[in-house]
Amino acid sequence: MTYSRLPPEELYAVDRSGDLVGGLGRTIVLLNWPLALGAVALAALAARPRPLVAAAIALCAVTAVPGVVDQSDLDARWVNGLPAFGVLLALALTAAAVRRDGAAFAPRARGDALRLGLGVFLLLLALPWVTAEAGFHFPGDLFLGEERPERSPDLAAVHLGFHHGTGGVLLALTALLLSRAARSRALAAYLSLMLVYGLANAAQDGWNEQLWKRGTVGWHAPDVLRPELSLPWLVLVTAAVAVYALWFRPRPPVEPAET
Repeated sequence: MTYSRLPPEELYAVDRSGDLVGGLGRTIVLLNWPLALGAVALAALAARPRPLVAAAIALCAVTAVPGVVDQSDLDARWVNGLPAFGVLLALALTAAAVRRDGAAFAPRARGDALRLGLGVFLLLLALPWVTAEAGFHFPGDLFLGEERPERSPDLAAVHLGFHHGTGGVLLALTALLLSRAARSRALAAYLSLMLVYGLANAAQDGWNEQLWKRGTVGWHAPDVLRPELSLPWLVLVTAAVAVYALWFRPRPPVEPAET
């Protein structure tokens, strides 16, 4: 709705908006990033039928191909339809798995208190982004919003529309939730990287918008949207390994003691 009613000048990196076609196009790109990354985990958790699971993961993975999602040009293109279809297939597999196996809350898991604390923090961090995506700036002076700081005068400090910080929050929350049900090591490892990747993008966006643009700090946090051979990504991968080893790694079920 926001991209259907607002002109491109008030948004970020789109040339087509202000009508239904522009709004639907931006929605398709959102299905590519970040939603396709979370849909990979949903498809893996659904587990079967395996050919369809593999197809959903392969389609969603297209979003990682360079140029499919271009941060400087977020208008939809035909290739964006492939990951979008992968997301829809993953959702269908999830619905089929619920119908087949039923649904219930997972039992208490190690680290649930930390999951809850991180989740609440992320939701608070996302407040100015959530309102921006709804088409207005967060009221009050707690967060920068419609101001145009000297360090970035071309757009409002928190531009209207989608923010990659929100994508980071969505991916981190997805990883926190699905890690409670992950049983395979491969899925747990993927969710470990998803959590760290999501946290890094949320932190980077929040740092630059609310601290660097205010002039509170002089260091501009680097972009970590795409994997690359760099120090920030070395830190991310190392952190993901630690999350897997210390938190998300599946534990064998505890067998009841013999009486």
